[in-house]
Amino acid sequence: MNGLRAVIVCLVIACATLVSPAAAVTPSWSALPVPAAAPPVTVSDLAARGPGEAWATGYEQAADGLRPMLYRWNGGAWSRDTTFPGADELGWLGKVQFVGEEVWIFHNRAGAGEILRRSAGRWSAVPLPQTLWTYQDFTAVPGAAWVVGEDDTGLKVLHYDGSGWTTQSTPDGVLFLMGITARTATDVWAWADTNTGTTILRWDGTVWRDAKVSLPPDSNVHTIMLEPSGRVTIGGSQYTDGVARTYLMTFNGHAWRTTYPPLGDTYTEAMVRGPDGALWLPVISDRAFQSKYARVDGSRTTFSYGPLRTNAIDVKPRALARTGSSLLSFGTVEIYGSKPNLMSERLGG
Repeated sequence: MNGLRAVIVCLVIACATLVSPAAAVTPSWSALPVPAAAPPVTVSDLAARGPGEAWATGYEQAADGLRPMLYRWNGGAWSRDTTFPGADELGWLGKVQFVGEEVWIFHNRAGAGEILRRSAGRWSAVPLPQTLWTYQDFTAVPGAAWVVGEDDTGLKVLHYDGSGWTTQSTPDGVLFLMGITARTATDVWAWADTNTGTTILRWDGTVWRDAKVSLPPDSNVHTIMLEPSGRVTIGGSQYTDGVARTYLMTFNGHAWRTTYPPLGDTYTEAMVRGPDGALWLPVISDRAFQSKYARVDGSRTTFSYGPLRTNAIDVKPRALARTGSSLLSFGTVEIYGSKPNLMSERLGG
């Protein structure tokens, strides 16, 4: 009899645990309405400054060509911004960053490059000193900005110091800069295609040098994530017998550590540090009607799905950003019978 009573007590405790308030409030992804653009659309970037301000960039397909696309999150809803210079002209918007109290965005305006700056609620533009064939990437911090690309003479690294532009040289053997990111005006990282393969470069305020990072053999780099703590995370793909797998390299201030989380061949450009301290990034979903996200916390990788989307045949989060205690995503969803249009999702909040 006592044995039966013990079993019953255990079952009651187990059931209570399953329906406990802690389990009931586990955060999940929810859908956020986004005003539609002219499909098909392409999302370039997303950046947030706390829970009440985020900006998403990209371009839409108008009848006469590509048109820039800018959306603002105010903490409760998405709205489209068409007040910036060149909003009604051909072109596209690229990376968006917060620089002090301002918002900076790279803008291809009918082929010419410029930096949009939003200060005290108003937009202005800083033109580039020359037009490039290709605008590959952009980064900005207080006191400095960089645009990398190519013209008819080859690789160009354009540096803005707050008052004017100069052209910087790179080490011998660098053929192309694929991306650039900065922590301060004297701590800038880039990944380059060189005569010997992919190489990490670093600017120390005086000169660009090879950072001497030993990347995995036969690999490339998708992104470099710099954090105020000094931590650096590199994400990319390594190829073995023609098959790619994602790798992550983390620098803790003293040494590099390489891991291979079970992400398949995931493009890591949208990777962010979440409010829980883990790395989050969108991955290719095995469900056509739901997005999918990976959470990498040390050696542990888990996955979560976005909300169900009726009649969706492809849901693609393109960028993630931390908004206070939440995560915000921005991307595209293709509903059966229509072209891809905008979607946004939030975890927590």
